[in-house]
Amino acid sequence: MSDVRVGPVAPRGASEVVELERDLPGTELVMARARGENFSVASYLLGRRTRGHLRAIYGFARLVDEIGDAAPGDRLALLDVVERDLDRLFAGEPEPTQPLLRALVPTVRELELPREPFHRLIGANRQDQLVSRYATFEDLRAYCALSADPVGELVLQVFGRATPERIPQSDRVCTGLQVVEHLQDIGEDYVQGRIYLPLEDLARFGVDETDFGKARVSEQLRALLAFEAERARSLLDAGDPLIRSLRGRARLAVAAYVAGGRAALRALAEAHYEVLARTPRPSRPRQALETLEALT
Repeated sequence: MSDVRVGPVAPRGASEVVELERDLPGTELVMARARGENFSVASYLLGRRTRGHLRAIYGFARLVDEIGDAAPGDRLALLDVVERDLDRLFAGEPEPTQPLLRALVPTVRELELPREPFHRLIGANRQDQLVSRYATFEDLRAYCALSADPVGELVLQVFGRATPERIPQSDRVCTGLQVVEHLQDIGEDYVQGRIYLPLEDLARFGVDETDFGKARVSEQLRALLAFEAERARSLLDAGDPLIRSLRGRARLAVAAYVAGGRAALRALAEAHYEVLARTPRPSRPRQALETLEALT
């Protein structure tokens, strides 16, 4: 797999940056995606201040995802622009030019968040422009370490609960959530030229790549999706000891994330993994019930 740079970007002229910024997605478009998530981005039960921090982090993560998935023009160059803004934020220079990064400033400074998880999220979207297939689950897991795990670490940072023992547990939960999302979105990803299921598993279950572009799920693909769903479930189970180690709002937040993944897996199973005709999504009552079960 290609090595994807996540470090300093090459400087660009001011006029070029201004031109690129016109292609960046707006705040309203980015934040509207929260409604389609498997979990509540920032529950009202968490308190106003915590909600604000979580929304700021989510806004950044969704911004780079939107660039990596749908922005017109040179996506790598757009990601460079965002990374320059991010570097200015952490260097204490004048406020970033992008609204979603400006919204992140109070959160980063008040909580003294580390820079590295944000850079990994940018790196994941750079990788999306260069890598469209993953040979093994370990390869996919390495991608999730860029695309998903940083969010969980930052959530723990918000609550002041990011410890060496908890971060690996959070990483497994976040990878499980990412795998669930890949299962829900295989048709959409295929249209974009990407497959986020291991090629070795496709071969094992007799699935051809063209099966992802059909109107209905084949029996071979259905079996593959069920297999990957169980893999995701085992990863989400790392959330149980993590939840037990937390108290108060941190416990509630992590329980809700784990519950969202489990509810989504239930929705997939109830739909018999028919993800090409429509995307099975869990209901809010189902997520609430799963959250209660995760807390007990």
